[in-house]
Amino acid sequence: MKTLQVGLVGYGLSGQVFHAPFVHTHPHMNLKKVVERRSGKSKERYPYVEVVTSYDELLGDDELDLIIITTPNELHYPMVKSAVLAKKHVIIEKPFTVTYEEAKELTHLAREQGVKLCVYHNRRWDGDFKTIKKIAEQRLLGDIVEFESHFDRFRNYFKENAWREEDRPGSGILYDLGSHLIDQALVLFGEPDAVMADTRIQRKAGKAIDAFDVRLHYPAVSVILKAGMLVREIGPRFIVHGTEGSFIKHKLDPQENALRQGAMPIDEGYGIEQEDSWGILNTTVNGLHYRGKIETLPGSYQDFYQNVYEAIVEGKELEVKPEQAAMVIRIIELAEQSAREQRAIAVN
Repeated sequence: MKTLQVGLVGYGLSGQVFHAPFVHTHPHMNLKKVVERRSGKSKERYPYVEVVTSYDELLGDDELDLIIITTPNELHYPMVKSAVLAKKHVIIEKPFTVTYEEAKELTHLAREQGVKLCVYHNRRWDGDFKTIKKIAEQRLLGDIVEFESHFDRFRNYFKENAWREEDRPGSGILYDLGSHLIDQALVLFGEPDAVMADTRIQRKAGKAIDAFDVRLHYPAVSVILKAGMLVREIGPRFIVHGTEGSFIKHKLDPQENALRQGAMPIDEGYGIEQEDSWGILNTTVNGLHYRGKIETLPGSYQDFYQNVYEAIVEGKELEVKPEQAAMVIRIIELAEQSAREQRAIAVN
């Protein structure tokens, strides 16, 4: 089978944790080059890679099939555009772009150039979200009427040199964590009728949004998406109510923490959640009542990379389509407008 030659732009947290390990362990991908402007940390863990200091060195490498971009958000649009025009397939870190117009343009350009463009909405492969999808597909809650999703943290100080906390395009928690929550909601329920949002800077001297409450309006389901940086006592990650029961899930998917500690996706037990973290299902199915833990499906970010490989090499359909990622940006823009105007904004 064909081996894809891969170039990675940036070796910060995203490159180190969410991308390099999956390319390294994929049987038909080779991490050929890594762009690092100030160090060569990638070579310490992957001695076979070539460290370069210029993005142009990736664009000009005829052997590279796929470029992964993990730069600050305002650089996504120009860098993706350059890669697509160079006929490279692209994985871009979420959020796709800073504006919906940029996202639409890149989606059209990729189609025009005949390359695959995929946004790294890896949280579709969180074990808890996979479990909720299965619960919904099996109608274990009947008709879902309310879906609440949180991505809360506690950090009452600011990191040094953290661009996400600066006043710059695409910064702030709505673009960062919000893009995950919005994408998951769109996967489950599709495009909403309207968006209502409250966004805030809760930490003193903050420059970027660090808390949000986004409501997506659907005819038959209420969707509540929340995140904040001043939540010391963490509540449920998911709260789902339906006509036949409820599902409550605490704690985050374990993959990120494992990867941060140096795990590889081929390690034994990777993506498996401990039983004490499983969610509680309380429902009635076919006249039988059940209340108890339900095993969390294994998390599997590696499935994202396998899908990208199959899309490039075998022509299969992308799981994360650029049109879907563009709609996430559309919802973010509408949420910002809603917060400014303090009213619900129709999606169409």
